[in-house]
Amino acid sequence: MQREGANTTHFSVMDRDGNAVATTVTLNLSYGVGLIADGTGVLLNNELDDFAAKPGAPNAYGLTGGEANAPAGGKRPLSSMTPTIVLKDGRPWIVTGSPGGSRIITTVLQVLLNVIDRNLALNEAVAAPRLHHQWLPDVVVTEPGFDSALLGALEARGQRVVESDSRWSSANSIMVTEEGLVGAADNRTRGALASGY
Repeated sequence: MQREGANTTHFSVMDRDGNAVATTVTLNLSYGVGLIADGTGVLLNNELDDFAAKPGAPNAYGLTGGEANAPAGGKRPLSSMTPTIVLKDGRPWIVTGSPGGSRIITTVLQVLLNVIDRNLALNEAVAAPRLHHQWLPDVVVTEPGFDSALLGALEARGQRVVESDSRWSSANSIMVTEEGLVGAADNRTRGALASGY
């Protein structure tokens, strides 16, 4: 039996009538705050970690917040969750999202840029290597597969580039094409599945 993942979950769904759903849910860290809502069996998340405990102090994912992200009544913490539905001519065209903490935003952005600006097929857009930068720490982290000339060009512009030996996150996505719905399963995580009719 495979161990259940400890990360955020995202799913993208679209039906034959064009109804679309992009959903991202999380406990944030393993078992959330370790509490269950009475009588429900529902674990409570610990998204309070997404507030800045104090200015300049990083959270569990290394994100550093300031005064604007200080906890206070009536405020919501900063979140990286990015469930996304892109419309074309007023109708859902691309449905995507991702787990991955602070890497969610850059993952979703790169999938969309790969389709919209680079004209890649959805499966190619999802499979393409990714990079991540989150301001602090001031470093560009890359997955394997980038051209060394590109990484050299980033370094020549003053970027500190760290090449990771692993791939992260996943962006299982759906796109409406002239042939119908196309699903792209991201093989970065186990259990990735694209299913349609």
